[in-house]
Amino acid sequence: MLYPKPIGRSAAARKYDLLTAMGAFALSQDKSRQRLILRLMTLITARYNWSRDELAVGQREIARLWAIQERTVKREMARLRGMGWLVVKRQGARGRVTEYGLDIERVLDDTRPAWAAVGPDFELRLDGRESAAVVPLPVRGLVAPPELGDGKEWSLAQAVLHAEDPAVYGAWLRALVRGERAGGRLTLTAPSRFHAAYVQTHFIPRLLAACQSVDDSVAQVAVVA
Repeated sequence: MLYPKPIGRSAAARKYDLLTAMGAFALSQDKSRQRLILRLMTLITARYNWSRDELAVGQREIARLWAIQERTVKREMARLRGMGWLVVKRQGARGRVTEYGLDIERVLDDTRPAWAAVGPDFELRLDGRESAAVVPLPVRGLVAPPELGDGKEWSLAQAVLHAEDPAVYGAWLRALVRGERAGGRLTLTAPSRFHAAYVQTHFIPRLLAACQSVDDSVAQVAVVA
């Protein structure tokens, strides 16, 4: 498996996926391993340069971030190197800190057992099989605006979503059908389990914002198959 480098378009999603995999895996481990991985995740979030695959931070700064002593930093960094998650790219010398890289492929291989706990869409995405499972047809020309005849919140929200992004609307949101409305909870039905999982993962904030823009009593949107 060759995981795309988390830069450029969709980089944010890939970064979140990687951190999610690490977090889910950590939660399945003992307390010592949990603490180690949490420390690495914090260091990555604070100081890792994704575009250059570079982590160049002094032990004193790491100790301050992790709220531990420097000798403990040495031990923890050695453990991370032993796991293969961190790789020394340039050894530190006088006046220069050691530069590390992140072996993303090794991280993903090690965390694979925990992917199922996140969800089937997550497994498909990290396995590189997402595109094989569902390939949305390209939108040719303009997607026709939705009908507003029934005047219900979902019909009105569809018009908002279409106006914001016709391509995304045509590929993922047009197929959603209004289901039950129980108080502030609106349920939408997707044509497949994968479609539902993908929309639930990637578009719920957008769906909720669109629904609330036409009906402020909508507090939650759920997508099911």
